[in-house]
Amino acid sequence: MTHASPPPSRPLLRIDAVEATYQQSIVALHGIHLTVQPGEIHALLGANGAGKSTTLKAVSNLLPAERGHVTAGQIVFDGHDVARTRPADLVRRGLVQVLEGRHCFRSLTLEENLRTGGLGRSATRAEIAQDLDRVYAIFPRLAAQRRTLAGLSSGGEQQMAAIGRALMSRPRLLVLDEPSMGLAPLVVRDIFEQLQRLNRETGLSILVAEQNSTVALHYAHRATVLEAGASVLTDETATLRQRSDIQSIYFGQGVDAPSPSAGPALASAGA
Repeated sequence: MTHASPPPSRPLLRIDAVEATYQQSIVALHGIHLTVQPGEIHALLGANGAGKSTTLKAVSNLLPAERGHVTAGQIVFDGHDVARTRPADLVRRGLVQVLEGRHCFRSLTLEENLRTGGLGRSATRAEIAQDLDRVYAIFPRLAAQRRTLAGLSSGGEQQMAAIGRALMSRPRLLVLDEPSMGLAPLVVRDIFEQLQRLNRETGLSILVAEQNSTVALHYAHRATVLEAGASVLTDETATLRQRSDIQSIYFGQGVDAPSPSAGPALASAGA
């Protein structure tokens, strides 16, 4: 399936030459370049340890909570310097992240988890009810299991609840970290098909980090490949699916151990 990219415009999110460290000594990122256009699904690809999660936490200004800091470069969301904007204010402006591992409130029901998503934007009771109906239309399984404690629900239901909770905040940019992790292929397909439908019908922009590149390249418009904390390639997903060097590096040995012949090809491609 081929997805045409939206026409060029001012990026909704722009990451320029970002470097980041943990505990003032551990270098995690050393050259991340990325843009997300309005109405685009952009995939962030790379092996474990490539810097995907750190990049997404930098986007949401969550690194300081883990003794991490952006030490160079700039991240701009909708004209606002992310480093100068509190995470809660970024959510109010429409940048909402679903962290790796889902992080549901296990002692609350699935519906109660969803309702917490409306609290950050001070939604009225009527608005929360309206948004709940919208989330249940997207994920009918949540409607059927709404009274189930999150801690007793399946991994797929917890991931749907985490995404639904984010949607309750009415995001303009939804940031997802490894949404397919630990889920059955049919559940992964269902989640990504619903995300694609939201993107198509509402114009929701999505930045998704994934190790499951087969899924990501199928549903995204463009993708950026990370290697050892740096972006080494950005291109249309239709093009990336056809590239033999991507196949050999990413699907074969992985970007932690690139083959001698493939490494220069990536480097010459640029970011």
